[in-house]
Order: sequence, then structure tokens, then C-alpha cells
Amino acid sequence: MPAYRRVLLKLSGEVLAGGASFGIDAERVKSLAREVADVAAAGVQIGIVVGGGNIFRGVAAAAQKMDRVTADHMGMLATVINSLALSDALEQIGIPTRVMSAIEMHQVAEPYIRRRAIRHLEKGRLVIFAAGTSNPYFSTDTAATLRALEIKAEVIAKATRVDGVFDKDPLKYPDAVQYKEIAYLEVLSKALAVMDASAVAMCRDNKLPIIVFNLTTTGNIMRMAKGETIGTIIK
Repeated sequence: MPAYRRVLLKLSGEVLAGGASFGIDAERVKSLAREVADVAAAGVQIGIVVGGGNIFRGVAAAAQKMDRVTADHMGMLATVINSLALSDALEQIGIPTRVMSAIEMHQVAEPYIRRRAIRHLEKGRLVIFAAGTSNPYFSTDTAATLRALEIKAEVIAKATRVDGVFDKDPLKYPDAVQYKEIAYLEVLSKALAVMDASAVAMCRDNKLPIIVFNLTTTGNIMRMAKGETIGTIIK
């Protein structure tokens, strides 16, 4: 039995690259879509925000010399590409999806309208929110938090490549210690690199819990949805 009725799943773009440094790994996207489909079939309403790092990384060196606003807009367009790839994989296994873009592009995606997004979720459709907030200087973490609050999600599920929140980077330091539960304020005061500080502060101000868990472990999305103790909960 799912513990949540509506969740916002935040995926990094790198997840879609699989073992590659950038690009989209079709098999990785398919396996991810199957996991998400299982959770949706259990009756959980799912909104997804996916980053664009796997595509933008290929042009990151050039972007360093660009105007920040232009580079951020390129990053937003990268998230649209990822959203379409994930939507296609879900549709192929019978999960109805809608890609809603904060930047209007009618031939590609629906414009983001809050009430319409909620209606899609209520109708059993999975909604993928693309193009961030449409504003530069805001990360996809902040976009995910904003969309979660707007659709009244009960939790943000942040899928990463590590098991949760650690006191230091576990990929660099073998002696890193994982937190099972941590307060928003502690994440901010210790500058733990989990989500952007602005996103964590928004969650704190609106009492929206964040679950940080390892996406590379098969079945973890379902475990999160069932309320099992995995990863780290920030509340």
C-alpha cells in the first residue's frame, strides 16, 4: 500500500546517461520508465522534474564563456529533450504522460498551467515538468520544489547516485557517514550538497519533506512510495 498519494520525483539528467558521461542511454531510460510505471500502477500520482546535465555537459566548456542567462536557457532546453525521452519510454509501456513546459513550445509540449497539471494527475496521467521555472539563475532543484508545492505533492523524492545525505561526499571519502534523518536547518548550516539552498529553504518554510535515495538500486522508487526506510529524510 503506497504511503503517499502524490509525489514529485526529481531526477538528475545524468541518470538518463547510464554509464556514459553524457547523452541518453535508451536502455537506462526504459528500465527507469518501468520502475516509475510500477509505482503509478500502485495508484500513486507522480510528477517528475528531470535535469539536463547529461546533455548540457557536452557543451559545458563553451557555456563557461557565455552570458549566464543564455547558458541557463540552453540548460532549460536540455531538460525538455530529457522530458520527451522519458515520456516516450513511459508511453511505450502504456503509461499516459503529459510533458508540460515552462517555456511555451506548442508543437512539442503543453504549456505549464497549474490547474491543468493537477487535473492530469487526478486523471491518472504522469506529468513531466520541463524547462525549469523558465527563469535563469534557478536550478531544477528549485523548479522541482516549486512544482511540488504548486501541485500539493506530499513529498519530494530526490533520486541520486548515492544512498542518501552524507556528512561529506561518499564518492570521494570512504569514511563518509550517512544521515537517516536530518533537519532542513542542519542541511543549510552545514552546506551539505544535497539540493540548492533556496530549494531546501522553500521546503522548510512550507514543511515539505524531502527523501534523498539511491536510484541505481532497482526497486527503490517503489520502496520510497511505500514509505519504507530508505535513504535520508529531510524534515
